[in-house]
Amino acid sequence: MAFSSIFRRVNVKELISNASVYASATESSGVMSLVFRRWATKKTAGSTKNGRDSNPKYLGVKKFGGEKVEPGNIIVRQRGTRFHPGNYVGMGKDHTLFCLKEGHVRFERNKLTGRKWVHVDPVAGHVLHPVYASGSTTAADLDAQL
Repeated sequence: MAFSSIFRRVNVKELISNASVYASATESSGVMSLVFRRWATKKTAGSTKNGRDSNPKYLGVKKFGGEKVEPGNIIVRQRGTRFHPGNYVGMGKDHTLFCLKEGHVRFERNKLTGRKWVHVDPVAGHVLHPVYASGSTTAADLDAQL
């Protein structure tokens, strides 16, 4: 019974139709008003200063010691001369080491200086050119050999 008396005194239909959308609850005189307000459906997206990254450069040793290589195969991709080219190994302008003859890769480290060398030991039938022969050979010795 208590609810029916409240609804008789204050008609809900009148409250909705007579209530001003822009009026606040304090402006309405004695009549309870329902104020409809629209709220944002989503929060605004904030900006971020992260989220960017460079592509990987895929550096490192590509052919390990003992692996068979063919001319043109990349042995090491590097920044600077971490590894130095040895017999039958060429170096590109970005310090990439690549194979010049068919053979097997061999890594060598100098005990005194700690410098690392990469060599390709050619397959049977290839002879190392006298210019690249290790040891102390002079130009006179090379002419005598030829």
